Amino acid sequence: MGQRVADIRSPAGRPIEVATPARQLLIAVVVMTLAMSVWFSTAAVVPSLIVSWGISSGNASWLTSAVQVGFVAGALISALLNLADRVRIGTLIAVSAFAAAVTTALVPVLSHGLATAIPLRFLTGVALAGIYPAGTKLVASWFAGSRGLAMGILLAALTVGSASPHLVTAFGDPAWRLVLLITAGLALVGGVFALALEYGPRVAPPAPLRVGYVAQMFRDPRQRYVNLGYFGHMWELYAFWTWLPLYLTASFAAGGGWLDSGTGVSVVTFVAVGLAGAAGCVTAGFLALRKAPMGLARLSLLVSGACCALSPLVFGLSPALVIVLALIWGFFVISDSPMFSTALSQAADARYVGTALTAQMAIGFLITAAAIRVVPLVADPLGWRWGLAILAFGPAVGLVCTVRAAA
Repeated sequence: MGQRVADIRSPAGRPIEVATPARQLLIAVVVMTLAMSVWFSTAAVVPSLIVSWGISSGNASWLTSAVQVGFVAGALISALLNLADRVRIGTLIAVSAFAAAVTTALVPVLSHGLATAIPLRFLTGVALAGIYPAGTKLVASWFAGSRGLAMGILLAALTVGSASPHLVTAFGDPAWRLVLLITAGLALVGGVFALALEYGPRVAPPAPLRVGYVAQMFRDPRQRYVNLGYFGHMWELYAFWTWLPLYLTASFAAGGGWLDSGTGVSVVTFVAVGLAGAAGCVTAGFLALRKAPMGLARLSLLVSGACCALSPLVFGLSPALVIVLALIWGFFVISDSPMFSTALSQAADARYVGTALTAQMAIGFLITAAAIRVVPLVADPLGWRWGLAILAFGPAVGLVCTVRAAA
């Protein structure tokens, strides 16, 4: 992974003098960790916003759903214009990270309720669509045989970055405005690092505009079933990340255990989502060096789906048991994501890998917006014991599709 690449040039014609796969992956990891910190910045402070703005948990969910919908809008625009295949990677990611930082910082400055916060969070999602999909194409351009491992490392960085607001809230219970400003600052720094990113030697030449490629992708059976499996995975993933803190809070309170403070919930959430999730991504990446991506995706879907089904049964029991479930769930709920990205990057037309990955994510994140909204619709009338069980539908569908994709 670390062999120096010499005598190659970027698609823009500039020599890549010190670029190596390992160096570029390291920079991408730093960028992803810092820039993605804005994604769940409002989800990490939902309890404070409920009190400060006088809103319900269902209304608060619009803050995260707006990011998902914004990501979809940005990804669709990017896919239709083939931006990830036509614009210099470092410029695209840097500008996107700067935009995400600004729109996040404006929430504590301008917002006193949902009316202004939701549009700003939507714009944050639009900006993030220029970071994550482009990052997966960057990895594909540098790695071939070890692509699954490299994707796993990149997704581990996204996972830690997405969970980082929970870590921020665990230190001294800072005000929600400060949490958003800190994460905005992290994204800004990530944008600076992104300027050093370059595509590798395996990137195809800049492709001509081809608006119809997305439809062609779904006509190919292999790409279609890989995408459908990914969509099932996405129904579960971001809703689990969004609502795990409230599930834990309600479970610890119902059990009358020793871990019922806001700080305790923030720490457990960061470890389950960030650290366990990162470990799942990297582990799956190592296994992908020897195993087929779809086989690993099926295992992840099976275990995470079982965790969905078990969540009502362990609710209110010993905090230690609930934490163990959260850690296992956090490990497997994301470990299939790099496998789906790897499988699609291998099956897609080499000239439009960036477009294929962007379109996959656009549809997937639209599904996450729906799932995030559905969970409180179940939890509000029935209680948080049953709130996350509805997510099992996604892994069940994903399992069927991954079997068809491997056929």
